[in-house]
Order: sequence, then C-alpha cells, then structure tokens
Amino acid sequence: MEIGHLSLSTSITVAVLLLGLPNSDGRSHYHKHKNSHKDHGGNQISLPPETAPAEPPSRSNDGSDNSSSEPCVFDVRSFGALGDGSSDDTQAFRAAWKAACAAESSVLLVPSDGVFMITSTIFSGPCKPGVVLQIDGVLMPPDGPDCWPASDSKKQWLVFYRVDGMTLKGEGTIEGNGEDWWNLPCKPHRGPKGSTLPGPCESPALIRFFMSYNLTVRGLRIENSPQFHVKFDGCEGVHIEDLSIRSPALSPNTDGIHIENTKSVAIYNSVISNGDDCISIGPGCSNVDIANVTCGPSHGISIGSLGVHNSQACVSNITVKNARIRNSDNGVRIKTWQGGTGSVSGISFDNIYMENVRNCIIIDQYYCLTKQCLNQTSAVWVTDVAYANIKGTYDVRSPPIHFACSDAIACTNITMSEVELLPYEGVLMDDPFCWNAYGVMQTLTIPPMSCLQEGQPQSLQENPALGC
Repeated sequence: MEIGHLSLSTSITVAVLLLGLPNSDGRSHYHKHKNSHKDHGGNQISLPPETAPAEPPSRSNDGSDNSSSEPCVFDVRSFGALGDGSSDDTQAFRAAWKAACAAESSVLLVPSDGVFMITSTIFSGPCKPGVVLQIDGVLMPPDGPDCWPASDSKKQWLVFYRVDGMTLKGEGTIEGNGEDWWNLPCKPHRGPKGSTLPGPCESPALIRFFMSYNLTVRGLRIENSPQFHVKFDGCEGVHIEDLSIRSPALSPNTDGIHIENTKSVAIYNSVISNGDDCISIGPGCSNVDIANVTCGPSHGISIGSLGVHNSQACVSNITVKNARIRNSDNGVRIKTWQGGTGSVSGISFDNIYMENVRNCIIIDQYYCLTKQCLNQTSAVWVTDVAYANIKGTYDVRSPPIHFACSDAIACTNITMSEVELLPYEGVLMDDPFCWNAYGVMQTLTIPPMSCLQEGQPQSLQENPALGC
C-alpha cells in the first residue's frame, strides 16, 4: 500500500457525508452491445426507473411450514435489473437490498446469466440477521473515470455500512474495470531506470466494509480494481476464505485485501496477484490470522505503513503461516514512518515459501514515498517478531533480510529460526542488513545473520512505557 491512511474519525465523517449523497496477466471487459429491451415474446417494453414490488416476495408455500429453514431470495431481475452489461442497474440493486435487508435470513441474488453494471452505492444497515449477497454473475462499475457519474464518490464503489452478520459470496466475478484509472497521469508508474511518474490520486476502492461486524466473504473472483480490491475499516469479526483476487503486476495501489482499525480477522485459502501489497495491515488492527495464502506477483504481505503524519499506530497479535509468495517486490514486511508513535508487537511469520522475491524479510522504519523525508526521533516500536521456517529463493538485487530500525527506538525481541534463503539466480549475497535491531538466532540462517544484536538496548530499559 503506497498511500497514507486517514484516521478512523476522519473516515467516519467522510462516510456520514457520503450517506447523504443522492448516489451514493490483462483485464477483461464484459460490455455487451446496447439492445432494445424486449419481453419474451419479442415485444418492445419500457421499464420505469425503479420496479421494486411494494412488499418483499414471499417464501414458497407448498402447504408445509418450512419458512424457518428456507431463505427469502431477492433476485435483482425481479426488481428491474437487466444484466446486459451496459444498462445502469443501480436502482434495481438498491431496491433489492432494501427488501433483503428487511427480511431475516435473506439472499440478494445476482444471477449467473447476467452482467450487471451499477454506480457507486452504499448498502446500509442495520439489517435483519443473516443477509447474504450472492454474486453468481458479473458485477462491475462504470468503465473508468470518464464514465463515472460526477455526483458519485471517487473514493469507493461498493460500500457496506453498519451491517452485522452479513455474507458476501458466490461463484461469480466482481470486475473493477480499473485500467483507465491506473493510466491517469497522476498515478505512479515505473519508468526508465526505476523512476516513477507522479502519484497517487483519487481512485475508488472496489469493495469497502465500514463499521461492520461478523462478516464473511468467500468464493468470489475479484479483479482489476481501480485501487484497493477489498477494504475493511472499523470492523470486527471478519472471515475471508477461497477468494481469487487478480490485477496486473504494474497496476498502482491495487492492494488485494486491506484492513485498518479492524479486529479478529481470519484470511484463509486465497490466491492474490496484484500491483501492490497482497495483504496490507494498517493501524488499529489486532488478532489477525492469515493461513494458506498464495501471493504474487505483488508487494508481499505488509504490516503498515504506520505512523504517517506523526500519528499513533497500534498493531498486535498478527500470525501468517503456510503462505507462498512468488515473484514479488517484498515477502513479509513491516513498514513505518519516522515520527510516529505506538507499537507493533506479537508478530509471527511461520512456514513461508519464497520464490524469486526481492526483500524477503524486511523491517523498514524509514518508509518514505519521496525519499525526501526528514529524520525524526520518535518511532513506532517494533517488538516480539518471530520468523520461523522461511525458505526459498530471493532476487539478488537486494539483501534477502533487511532490518532498518529507528535510531532512537530499536527493534527488539526478534527471533530467527530455520531461515534458509538462496539466490534465485546469480551469486549468494552473504550480507543481510541490520540497523539497531536486537534479537536471537535460534538456528543458523542462510545467508548467515551476524548483524542481529543480543540483549536489550539501554534506551528501552530506561523507557519501559513505550508502545500502546
């Protein structure tokens, strides 16, 4: 993730304002030719802007009382959605959501035989328990900034706000149509000899959950987002499983899964390839479990960036295990800005295989987008970080292990066990980098790790009140 984070209070203000608005590899296009809408007999028909029934559809009634076990299904076509890939189906989706939200154990169905285009929309709760949004077809936003309605937010597309116990699932695709957003002149792109063009600038996150609880997201294909693919902000109780997230390797700011100010998160059995962090963990996150995830190409699995604009960042109890990271700029990374406060603690990276990864293991407390940031004395304290069974190959352009810790506040209690990293091609680099990093090697590492200092720095012994 290459952009700074807003505070939670700022995010809440933005969301409340948005609620008052009237509209709230390569990529694939699903556009179909515009057609005249006909009934099954071939007769020309016209549809009103909104065709929601006055009452929610009733459950099937075959004489048996099974209403407690069968969900109400709200098919968006029943509310006027056409699904032809070019018509605006926004009003139909809003009407279907309103009906599904009001019914217990409901399913809002996006059927498999349609391509549905909707504009930026906030799906608000609270809803009755057990609402499911099942996407079996294709759902997409307008195609790029030139087609984006001027009245719509350019920061987000689908927003789920104040929902509890919701499931987003299906066998379909959420297509972001992101290419024209990536090509905006204000976006950072890699240029000659590693240079970049200006950036970043406004582009919508594809899916955002805000101030919501007990969420499940599974089974979907999500691709080509203009910016973040899936974002959780101010949430608690998140279960993500069996996702496929994909965008090109050079698509800017397209984090796969981003969480901030969010607690109790599980991310399992997913495959992510994109142009930025595979998974990014921002400030205010705790109790995050990531397992059986494949990343790459990407910028790896990142905690941060943290502490931007001298802010406090508290991140704790993060576990990443049984992961595979391929052809990526970074492997497992912790990145903080100078001048921040707070702490990153209780981090475990275990059983991770790297393949042709640059910066396999990295702590960077001098993170800066412009490389012109001034030195500052305060820092986010990084402590209790364990690396175990980290094996594979690295890109020899950078040392495979890089611990650049703050001059003022050292990184402490780093443990290394069964770390074996060999060059993908070329000559072994035997000089991992450490600066003000303290910890212990429980086994010998490959390449040898002689720069990690033992014990505790005197500055921390004199200031035990560091952290959150």
